[in-house]
Amino acid sequence: MPHIAITLAAASADQGPGATLRIVLLVSIVGAVLLAWFLLRGYRNNDDND
Repeated sequence: MPHIAITLAAASADQGPGATLRIVLLVSIVGAVLLAWFLLRGYRNNDDND
């Protein structure tokens, strides 16, 4: 039965896509903030638009 314990220990080391999802979430949030900043920058009302 020790081979079952080794197999379960190896399977429990892989915790799924948690780290990948964290990276994707972080990059998408940063991308959304940069996109909002870029788009809202064009709507700034300066009086230099004569």
